[in-house]
Amino acid sequence: MAGFQGVGCEQVGSKRVLFVMAVEAEYGPHLRARFTPLMTGIGPVEAAIVTGMALHDLALREALPELVVSIGSAGSRRCPLGEIYQIASVSWRDMDASRLGFTKGVTPLIDHPVDVPLVTPLALPLARLSTGANVVGGDDYAAIDADMVDMETFAVARACDRFGVPLMGLRGVSDGPGELDHIDSWTALLGLLDERLAKAVDGLEAAL
Repeated sequence: MAGFQGVGCEQVGSKRVLFVMAVEAEYGPHLRARFTPLMTGIGPVEAAIVTGMALHDLALREALPELVVSIGSAGSRRCPLGEIYQIASVSWRDMDASRLGFTKGVTPLIDHPVDVPLVTPLALPLARLSTGANVVGGDDYAAIDADMVDMETFAVARACDRFGVPLMGLRGVSDGPGELDHIDSWTALLGLLDERLAKAVDGLEAAL
């Protein structure tokens, strides 16, 4: 665990908070002025490994956060581009063991709901989020029963559950109405989302 000795929580009011993000591209100057996040990398596997290892290290140091915040961008064709949402619940679109009699979206032999509820302390619009290992675009949205899509939050939620730490999600809509045909389709609005997500973070102290 030597690589995680520097992981620490931010003090937000009276609470120890760990902010979790996927990549540097989403971490612009406005967010940089407010916190130093745990960077997981892209996708559910990376997010689960890195978040789980970090929480384990913090637990050994008796410094577990009182709240984890998964923050970054998301895709949606229901929610307007550039808007910020608080995540009401998160599901895992990749998990499908229904051929064996298990409910789609539920990990076999593990007791969790299809839609895992997150804490929602802020006065922001709520959205249901779907996590998976694929980049969603165009007609792919029709098969997803959620308002937004990302690639990390469900994995972070499972790691938090193992350590009994509550999780909240903050996501800004970076893409979705049209087809994603280039990385610029994702990155074009990240500067705007950085500014708007930072304003949402500013409300956490009073909310907590």
